[in-house]
Amino acid sequence: MEFDWNNPPFEWDSSLTPRDVEESFEDPFAIRLLPDSPRFAAQARFFNLGKSASGLGIFSVYRTNGRQVRVVLSRAFAPEEQFFYQRKVNQALSAQT
Repeated sequence: MEFDWNNPPFEWDSSLTPRDVEESFEDPFAIRLLPDSPRFAAQARFFNLGKSASGLGIFSVYRTNGRQVRVVLSRAFAPEEQFFYQRKVNQALSAQT
């Protein structure tokens, strides 16, 4: 997966780096969602919830053309997102046993 980091349309939070965001997309438990809101669907934006290699939970909004990812927003998980992510991880792990 190739990322386009030219002039990101958001200010970087001091706790995030482009590498952290890329790692969150590589997380085997990452959750990718297509929002059902017409506002987002018209512009083909997606959500990604994943963790970096250091364990930092990252929420991202992005666009893709299938080859390249353009991150529109990235930030650390909110408590609700952390809960949702962990619930999905627990479900995935319990399904494997």
